[in-house]
Amino acid sequence: MELTVEEQRLREAREGVPWRQWGPYLAERQWGTVREDYSDDGNAWDYFTHDQSRSRAYRWGEDGIAAVCDDHSQLCLALALWNGADPILKERLFGLTNSEGNHGEDVKELYFYVDSTPTHSWMRYRYRYPQRTFPYEDLVRTNAERGYDDDEYELLDTGVFDDGRYFDVDVDYAKDGPQAMVMRVTVHNRGPEAAPVDVLPTLWFRNTWQWDAEHAKPGLERVEAAGGVHVRATHHRLGERWLHVPAGAQLLFCENETNSERLWGTPNAAAYVKDGIDRAVVHGEADAVGGERGTKVAVRFTAVVPAGGEVSFVVRLDDVAPSESALVGADVVLAARQAEADEFYASITPPSLDADRAHVLRTALAGMLWSKQHYFFDLDRWLQEHGGHPLRAPRRQGVRNAGWAHMYNDDVISMPDTWEYPWYAAWDLAFHTMALAMVDPDFAKGQLELMLSSAYLHPTGQIPAYEWNFSDVNPPVHAWAVALTYGLGRMLADEPGELAAGADDVGFLEDAFSRLLVNFTWWVNRKDPSGNNVFEGGFLGMDNVGVFDRSKPLPTGGHLEQADGTAWMAFYSQSMIELAVLLSDHEPAYEGFIVKFVQHWMQIAMAMDPMGDHPDEMWDEEDGFFYDVLRLPDGTGRRLEVRSMVGLLPLCATAVVPGHVVERFPRVAAELRYYVERNADLLTGIPDPRVPGVDGRRLLALVDETKLRRILARMLDEERFLSPHGIRSVSKWHEEHPYVFEADGQRYEVRYDPADSRSGAFGGNSNWRGPVWMPVNVLLIRALLQFYLYYGDDFTVECPTGSGVHKTLYEVAHDLSDRLITTFTPGPDGRRPVFGDDTRFADDPLWQDDLLFFEYFDGDTGAGLGASHQTGWTGVVARLAQMFASTDAATVLHGPSRPFTVPYRRIADQSLAHRDDL
Repeated sequence: MELTVEEQRLREAREGVPWRQWGPYLAERQWGTVREDYSDDGNAWDYFTHDQSRSRAYRWGEDGIAAVCDDHSQLCLALALWNGADPILKERLFGLTNSEGNHGEDVKELYFYVDSTPTHSWMRYRYRYPQRTFPYEDLVRTNAERGYDDDEYELLDTGVFDDGRYFDVDVDYAKDGPQAMVMRVTVHNRGPEAAPVDVLPTLWFRNTWQWDAEHAKPGLERVEAAGGVHVRATHHRLGERWLHVPAGAQLLFCENETNSERLWGTPNAAAYVKDGIDRAVVHGEADAVGGERGTKVAVRFTAVVPAGGEVSFVVRLDDVAPSESALVGADVVLAARQAEADEFYASITPPSLDADRAHVLRTALAGMLWSKQHYFFDLDRWLQEHGGHPLRAPRRQGVRNAGWAHMYNDDVISMPDTWEYPWYAAWDLAFHTMALAMVDPDFAKGQLELMLSSAYLHPTGQIPAYEWNFSDVNPPVHAWAVALTYGLGRMLADEPGELAAGADDVGFLEDAFSRLLVNFTWWVNRKDPSGNNVFEGGFLGMDNVGVFDRSKPLPTGGHLEQADGTAWMAFYSQSMIELAVLLSDHEPAYEGFIVKFVQHWMQIAMAMDPMGDHPDEMWDEEDGFFYDVLRLPDGTGRRLEVRSMVGLLPLCATAVVPGHVVERFPRVAAELRYYVERNADLLTGIPDPRVPGVDGRRLLALVDETKLRRILARMLDEERFLSPHGIRSVSKWHEEHPYVFEADGQRYEVRYDPADSRSGAFGGNSNWRGPVWMPVNVLLIRALLQFYLYYGDDFTVECPTGSGVHKTLYEVAHDLSDRLITTFTPGPDGRRPVFGDDTRFADDPLWQDDLLFFEYFDGDTGAGLGASHQTGWTGVVARLAQMFASTDAATVLHGPSRPFTVPYRRIADQSLAHRDDL
């Protein structure tokens, strides 16, 4: 099968051609981050504010709108705008800090990731810019007046877009080779009258020279040559780069240096400082910029855009010296790259997928690709600068992340969101690879390698969580992601039977396995305090799902035995079994690890539901559900009877073992058969792993058929967990029956909250008390498909519960996937549930197809909540859309889009020998 042009670029990139060197790697918010926090109290949000950001040079990164940069963010190109009314130049996105928003931090802008290819040969970004004064003060003031029970006050609520008085600003990028990028800015006036606008593509160097004497100061300078105007950029590492601009364009130079005079009343180190362009354009201070050189320059285009009309401007960044043809043919390059993007996405989109779902798939992947960011953080250096290094004087106590001095991050990383979460999150990233591997499996694999590398993984074996607290504990999902990505690589072939070059990388698998062994040992040693295979772990990524803050000391003393933590470790064990099986194909010595991790899994299974019925174990026989157990200091235990995702996660620790695998390892099978027979009396609550199911498959599951039916009866009940748009994180039953726990005169309560949280635990937009979260839904779908492969068509359940309609587990998985996908597709009324009751997105043709992939979704309506651009793990909807394009179980489970393993393209003609790789 012939490769598309974009796939050819990916192959060239694997061979060393730097197609990925330039991309959308710049954050949308650098202010208010932990890296930039040099305060005494660790209050990052308040130490470095949005107001300061236009005047203050950053220490560790940069930010911008629709920005691109090199893979170390040394040279940055972004968009700045001015509508003639705003009090400041629009150089970066505005939003509220965690303490300012009534539901936590929140970007208060309208922008969309419209399109991108994996090599960023083509990208489109849309920014919606009001023609009226941007309501900065109104947004801060009004949200401050609102409480937890009130809705957020959004930009659309201010009326600033009324009467269509706004610009749609489309920013297109197209590569004309690995080192050449064309930038086109098109401003559409959607209003009833002509309106002025200043468009300022801005080029600048990240300030490294201020902090490190080894970094020579780079420079930008104006050059008139070949009949045109150009900016030469000179950098000690990048070498020489050129920004080619149209003849007659105005260049405004300044330095990327702090305006100390404005911020602190002290003399500036440079004549022209960071906010010079803002002061010159918005405030008319002509002397704020000057000369023909600096480290920051804006190309100023001024236009009056007619009502309903548009204007367009082009610049080009490359490594080629000036010529008269520098900008000639720019539109041809843009059109060619856009056509190649269409060809690429057509190749990975099943032809049976309807247009709406194809749009969801492509837009979700665009968001994933736009959310790649260069992340620079040298913890050794940062801790020294804070006086908090554990091995160097002076030693200041209480400095954040003091135990991570080994960490040095200087990489392009897939971020959950580059405004609200401009830092990586470990378990988020594992889910990112599911979607990223659809378009760029090499990058997906590289992301997992990063988290397990010595620059990230703690010497103790802990995977870093996120920059606010690297020592926090995220669910252990990396082994599953490694197995998934490796399986994808094995099947990614250019021709039938041919493995993709470098994809079948046993070295990658061996290295990952060795590091995962260390991480697994960390879990066993640190998170099983009693040594009985029952695990804790703290919040485990699910924030306020519990009665208490699970990352803090409990009000009763003692500790939690967590149903989710224990289930995650069972899932981890299963993933390590899969990796050991894969490695045993190449090295028989790994067979011992198959035995080791099967035994680990069984010990966890036995611990979750020991023999007999006990009031202090996780499984509640009367309720038919799993709960956390509060283990008190005297050794007694009490179930915390919250019906939440915590009790559904044990379903996810489910795996089928194909019959041929059992036959391939007779010694392993004999050892495990002996182990099972010796402990058969302790395995009464799980399926017997010796009993074959459909096609001879064996089942490793924490629940037997009876438990499975009881849990599914709750999970598929629309008055409990099953919402129109996925599985809720807390049962709707708790709306009328809140769970209450009292200790030391304090009352703790969990009530079903379908939307934004009423609890301040973990900040504002951290709500697992009712909304739908995409990643755990995907794991539940995976579990249903695993059960289906074992039980087959004879096993049916009522779905929805009480409906009288019985479905196979495959049909239930398909139904759940549809509910998730239809969050983003138009319903019978033509409205997309993701936008709730917002009439603009529902009724305006210019807005209807501009999708946002939120952090989580209203448990009743599907309306998007939390971070509005957290495409990161919500982007897995692209995999669902691709996978369930067919309604036929055999096609989905055994065909070219097998769940969570391989993409649609490249395997249609191959053997189906791996049909059980889910």
